[in-house]
Amino acid sequence: MPWDMNDYPDSFKNLDHVVRKKAIDIANALEANGYDDNRAIPIATEQAKEWAENASEDELQSFKHGPAPKKDDDHDDSSNEELLNNDVLVYYEEDQWVVRTKEAKRPDSTYDNKSDAVERAKEIAENKESNVIPYTKDGDQQSSK
Repeated sequence: MPWDMNDYPDSFKNLDHVVRKKAIDIANALEANGYDDNRAIPIATEQAKEWAENASEDELQSFKHGPAPKKDDDHDDSSNEELLNNDVLVYYEEDQWVVRTKEAKRPDSTYDNKSDAVERAKEIAENKESNVIPYTKDGDQQSSK
């Protein structure tokens, strides 16, 4: 069910205005990509909070004063469809640990230490009902725990 700033899940009501707006936008995009409500809502909440923590003040202000998400907004529903069930990789590259869904063009996030990267990968994999595939610093695949 798509949402807007006047009609959104109860769990969004205590979010900061900008975070709520971003969560609605993300949830609507996830639903357009085939996620059901009980998966889209927690993913959107987590991603919106993370976005707000990492966004610059300019990005926050721009998004705050930009158009509000609408129920009938178009979302590209084909770009990530093939990634929905792909496993999540954790590997070392350019002096950082990278979390990326297999076949995705860009990483979800990067970390200074592997344990944080694996934790994030587990969250993503749990939401997608997929697996985490960790690698050693040397690039050898490890068994999942």
